Amino acid sequence: MRFAIAFALIAVRLSAQNATTAGQGYTQADVDFMQGMIMHHAQAVVMSDWAPTHGARADLQILCKRIALSQRDEITVMRRWLIDRGQPAPDPLQMPGMVMGDEKMLMPGMLTPEEMKQLDAARDTTFDRLYLTGMIKHHQGALSMVATMFARPGGGQQSELFGLATDIDAGQRVEIARMQAILNTLTPNHTS
Repeated sequence: MRFAIAFALIAVRLSAQNATTAGQGYTQADVDFMQGMIMHHAQAVVMSDWAPTHGARADLQILCKRIALSQRDEITVMRRWLIDRGQPAPDPLQMPGMVMGDEKMLMPGMLTPEEMKQLDAARDTTFDRLYLTGMIKHHQGALSMVATMFARPGGGQQSELFGLATDIDAGQRVEIARMQAILNTLTPNHTS
């Protein structure tokens, strides 16, 4: 009997919690994902924008441009989503130091400040290799962030957010495969 009462109380609490979540149309998991992914994407934009000035090979420069453009667009969408819901919406591209700053604020897969310095100092094939290995790790971190959001109760159920998160997941999986293919063409002897 006590078990049944305790179970009923838990069910009522969860039902009330879900009603509150449903009423606002999003969860804290959604907000955390959007705010974290903005920071995550901003670092990818900074890394990708270095390709032309750091001697990246032509096919990598094209991929970097695509990554930077798509992630800038997604940052705009994520910021608008947060602002529309009265939530803080960081704009790290207006504050570049945030992207390379505090290690405690790093999302999964993000490069550390030291790794960002190494990438910025690299040129030509060394840049290509560091960029590709770093961005593959970075994209895998984004996949982890998507999975974490969906694993949290009610996370990712709002239609606009669900679409964005699944697009991020699919797009980054394709880009990981493309980056791995380019990385496989870099020979160990071919360094600059």
